[in-house]
Amino acid sequence: MTYQPRIVDTELAERLQANGAVVVEGPRASGKTTTAQQIAASEVRLDVDRVARRLAALEPARILVGDVPRLIDEWQLEPAIWNHVRRAVDDRRLPGQFILTGSAVPADDATRHTGAGRLTRLRMRPLSLFELGRSSGEVSLAGLLDAERVTAGRAVIPLDDLAELICVGGWPVNLGRSTRLALRANVDHLDEIRRLDIANGDGRRRDPVRVGMLLRSLARNVATPAATATLASDTGEGVSAITEHTAAGYLRALERIMIVENQPAWPTHLRSRSVLRRKPIRHLTDPSLAVAAVRATPTRLLRDLDFLGLLFESLVVRDLRVYAQAADAEVFHYREKGGLEVDAIVQANDGRWAAFEVKLGEGRVDEAARNLRRLAARVDSERMGEPAALGVIVSSGYGYVREDGVGVIPVGGLGP
Repeated sequence: MTYQPRIVDTELAERLQANGAVVVEGPRASGKTTTAQQIAASEVRLDVDRVARRLAALEPARILVGDVPRLIDEWQLEPAIWNHVRRAVDDRRLPGQFILTGSAVPADDATRHTGAGRLTRLRMRPLSLFELGRSSGEVSLAGLLDAERVTAGRAVIPLDDLAELICVGGWPVNLGRSTRLALRANVDHLDEIRRLDIANGDGRRRDPVRVGMLLRSLARNVATPAATATLASDTGEGVSAITEHTAAGYLRALERIMIVENQPAWPTHLRSRSVLRRKPIRHLTDPSLAVAAVRATPTRLLRDLDFLGLLFESLVVRDLRVYAQAADAEVFHYREKGGLEVDAIVQANDGRWAAFEVKLGEGRVDEAARNLRRLAARVDSERMGEPAALGVIVSSGYGYVREDGVGVIPVGGLGP
């Protein structure tokens, strides 16, 4: 199969030039191994090579022998490798020695703290619309953070196509598959998560039926600030609901295997006395997992436009995260107790920021623009700076700037 270029390719190459080892982390099936193989000179795969796995447990240093960069796939299966990689990097004093890929964060994080200055971490996520070839990328997120003006030709993703894109998701293995086969594959993927993968987060076995109940609850509450107690109570489906304590443990495990990636609140400074809400917005790493959890189809989504709108917001947040990482930025949300909400704040590490509302159709652009202007008026610009951009991201249309200075951005024109 031909390799699908990724936005993260450039970042991986640059990180290897500056560090002895790069740890590529992300959910299973996001393409970490394939991406790493494009630049690795040798490899060992601990998830499929039993001999190598036994050797890694007995003599971890021998796993490191090979042409560099050497790829060690699913390294977290034998966490002792971490310290041996660190030592090898110290001894060799050369960049670009190792690429470690993993789909879970080891439960015992103590072995990872000594990697500072030697190893760097790089997050991979499912494919964005730009990487899938469904966005022209005319409106660059990096450019918006540099205060570039929004301009793009008409980009149309019909609702039928958008529903399919959400259902199929950004998983590389689904490239070229029919929607029907992709839906089946996503259900199987979710089944593996609840039965086997979740144990990789901390080594504990869990009831797959109850994990599935929580995943369905997460799906029903996607792109909302649902509390853990709310998620737990929403699992009662003919049987007793799981407890809040149990739900919290499941959520931590799902975060360790990078299936849940919540959107934190923006730590900003305001001119007003508005009280900010600090709860994260709930997201699965790809909206297709929410679809799989509730066994939806494109046809069903088109009959429930409210749910489709939440999934569209989750898709946009997924893409913003991919693009933001390439721009050395992060994605937050903004919520006030007084009611003002803004779907996404992208803030670069140097402080530049941009705010975005996400709307499925163009009919609510005026309302969204008003929210963005209200936010801009509340933020203490002396401490936070003026926004580099305010934009409403929609499913289709032209990219342009309104008279009030708010940009309208079709998701099919948004890129890194």
